[in-house]
Amino acid sequence: MQLPWFSNQKNGLIRVGRPFVKMHGLRNDFVIVDGRVEPFTPSLGEIIHICDRHDGIGADELLVVESSRSDKAYVFLRIFNPDGREVEACGNATRCIGWLMLRESDRKEVVIETRGGMLACHIVGEKLVAVEMGKIRTEWHEIPLSREMDTLHLNIGEGPLQDPVGMNIGNPHAVFFVEDLAAVNLSLYGLKLQKNALFPEEANIGVAQLLDAETLQLSVWERPGVLTTACGTGACVAVAAAHRRGLTTEKCMTVIMPAGSVTIELKENGMVVMTGPVETCYAGYLPVTKNEKNEGKEEK
Repeated sequence: MQLPWFSNQKNGLIRVGRPFVKMHGLRNDFVIVDGRVEPFTPSLGEIIHICDRHDGIGADELLVVESSRSDKAYVFLRIFNPDGREVEACGNATRCIGWLMLRESDRKEVVIETRGGMLACHIVGEKLVAVEMGKIRTEWHEIPLSREMDTLHLNIGEGPLQDPVGMNIGNPHAVFFVEDLAAVNLSLYGLKLQKNALFPEEANIGVAQLLDAETLQLSVWERPGVLTTACGTGACVAVAAAHRRGLTTEKCMTVIMPAGSVTIELKENGMVVMTGPVETCYAGYLPVTKNEKNEGKEEK
């Protein structure tokens, strides 16, 4: 069953663009398009234009829902950064898609297939979604790194940010621990660290401060080069990194980010579960492309 905001409509003889819905998880916002019935394969230029906050709709990522490629999943999720790069995973995006698909299917749980793996979602409260984010990978070639190295102590740094932990949870991360997060201007160092030669696919850069055994404060510089208000995968690896470094033994932690908090639980089987909020902003129609304008003329 498709939800109303995925219906295709026309206004008289004027062909409107494809429907979309905009959502956010802790102000990490997304333009969501359904490509199950009518395939949606946006060009690089279209992705950049849609995500542009001045000339387009504006979003941290464009999300395209497709038919599942496996009988184990309800849908397949494609995730595009504002620079047009397709990425493997996004925790906040998965929560939003999970909430939509749970409402659509009236199921207690749905599995979202992504390039980063199968992610199971279920609702735990009012606009509160839990996602099984999969297992964290810690081998140097799994992150990946350009050369073999101890991933618990990566030999890179910029300014006060030194000696990070390297991990992958569908996308690559480096997590730095500091005594005073407020004193670190991540915007000064994020891009250089993201593009360090150690990361052939670049990396998301997290800076974490342990407030107590159950609480982390976190700031994340994400690919393609933005300081985000929240990062779901970044929160997952920050908690795992704290465990790997022996900074805490708590399996369930609160991670505080600029836009709010998520709960991260490390399961005994190695799975990581993230729980956090979702919000719907509005629905609308994508800008009409030149091809669509020509099709509209032919329909007269």
